[in-house]
Amino acid sequence: MDYTSNTILLAVLLFASAVAVNSQNSLCKSMVETNGYVCEEHKVTTQDGYILGVQRIPVGRTNTTANRPPVLLQHGIFMDAATWLFNSPDKSLAFILADNGFDVWIGNNRGTKSSRGHTSLTANDPPYWEWTWTQLANDDLPAMYDYIHNQTRQKLYYVGHSLGTLLALASFSQEKLVNLTKSAALLCPIAYTSQTTSVFPRTIAKAYLAERAYWLGLHEFIAGGSAVGKLLQSVCHLPLIDCSNLVSAIAGPNCCIKPPTYDVVLNHTPQSTSTKNMVHLAQMLRAGNVAEYDYDDGSENKKHYGQPTAPLYNLTSIPKDIPLFIGYGGKDSLSDVNDVKLLLDDLKDHQKDKLVLLYRDDYAHLDFIAAENVKSVAYDPLIAFLRTQA
Repeated sequence: MDYTSNTILLAVLLFASAVAVNSQNSLCKSMVETNGYVCEEHKVTTQDGYILGVQRIPVGRTNTTANRPPVLLQHGIFMDAATWLFNSPDKSLAFILADNGFDVWIGNNRGTKSSRGHTSLTANDPPYWEWTWTQLANDDLPAMYDYIHNQTRQKLYYVGHSLGTLLALASFSQEKLVNLTKSAALLCPIAYTSQTTSVFPRTIAKAYLAERAYWLGLHEFIAGGSAVGKLLQSVCHLPLIDCSNLVSAIAGPNCCIKPPTYDVVLNHTPQSTSTKNMVHLAQMLRAGNVAEYDYDDGSENKKHYGQPTAPLYNLTSIPKDIPLFIGYGGKDSLSDVNDVKLLLDDLKDHQKDKLVLLYRDDYAHLDFIAAENVKSVAYDPLIAFLRTQA
């Protein structure tokens, strides 16, 4: 990491805990209705008490309400539902799907701006943050699935980006949610991560930074959510600092994102996650596997899992007939091509007509959600795939 990247990252860590979360405007009001779309705010409560905000775009600008299949869009780490709204309506997947006849639901993981509620805790309570992506897969995702299914009485299409793909892969490998899923599109899939070239996760994992933060009592990782992004945005506008370089250092050199779009991205990121979640992801990077959270104590693991080691997710157990669309890029340093190949090896026996791959050599991690040409490159093929599974 160069000096500029270090300076900005240090600014995040120093100021994060001092910045309040900005929740004045809902995503519906600030990003959807302003573009001429109908938008609904829904609340979904998980089995363990987290209250999740879910946005719905029930109709497009010109389409009728008849026969609109539901699709759930799920974001990655440090992001929220705004992921699918970063660009103009003709380049943002949520709007494109709505205009193409889909009933669009956009999820927000616990801890993000829209999902900081709980039936008995507040986000200031340390127990609120005692979770990792396993709980997102076991509790958040099923709660959203069930809610949408109860509202629409239809099976769902699913689209995930980054960590949103891991939630689906882990669920499908345990044959969960499969009966409620028509098909799933996974952009920049995260499963195996040991070969990532991104300096951000590698530094956190190799130096045990997340573990240190957790031991010191920092439960919310990058507190302040999108307000930290506003801090970064102001730093990015200083002379000699180009935030595209910082983004490239973390996610890979995006080929096709215009500078104004970076401002929109930073307006809504980074969203908070739990420090324990960062510990879990760091464990996976170091071990090169996809596993449950390791309590680093045989007796503690046995108490939670009935065995002294953290159980592995067996991705070869993903049902071979579930339709999957996987999009990945050659410049992505988070979802590295070599790690994606490990995932594809797990899927080598998948039914050939049920697995569609899209590889773009010049795309990095954020190109799949914010590139100028993403509609023609990724979204048109993705929508064509969804329609074949009607």
